[in-house]
Amino acid sequence: MRYPAEETAAKHERIVQEASRLFRERGFENVTVGEVMKAAGLTHGAFYAHFGSKQELQEAAVAYGQELSAGRVRRHKATKRGRRPYADRYLSSSHRDNPGDGCTMAALAQEVARSTPELKAAFEQGFENILTAVGGDRKEAIFQAAALLGGVVLARAVRDPRLSDEILESVRKKVS
Repeated sequence: MRYPAEETAAKHERIVQEASRLFRERGFENVTVGEVMKAAGLTHGAFYAHFGSKQELQEAAVAYGQELSAGRVRRHKATKRGRRPYADRYLSSSHRDNPGDGCTMAALAQEVARSTPELKAAFEQGFENILTAVGGDRKEAIFQAAALLGGVVLARAVRDPRLSDEILESVRKKVS
């Protein structure tokens, strides 16, 4: 049975959105296709009407998440408030504690680094889009991105909540 193109596109987008969220929360290996499809409100069997493999879904989910991040940068840049409020939000306990709602790069960079060339390409293109959205001096934008990402990754990796908060605060002070 064929569905209207709009309905198929909406289902596809829902799958990608849920996959992106779940992958950011738990990583690629800790999320099954069945879980993604259930979160999207669809059956497991419908997956193959949209994607040829889990790897293809990972690429789409990374691209989607990177575009969300680029959109956040564009929206923030459009305000008069500047870089500090963005850094404050990015380097917050809320972002640290909720990777499913946060930055794809901070949540998945380590996994992407050990993945396929295709997944790396999706990640890289998203990063380039974020750098374009930041604008200005490219080297400074890369430095700022690396500092923000590193701060969140380290804050998530340590066990001591006080050290985690200290990492976030230290990086916030340096990049703002």
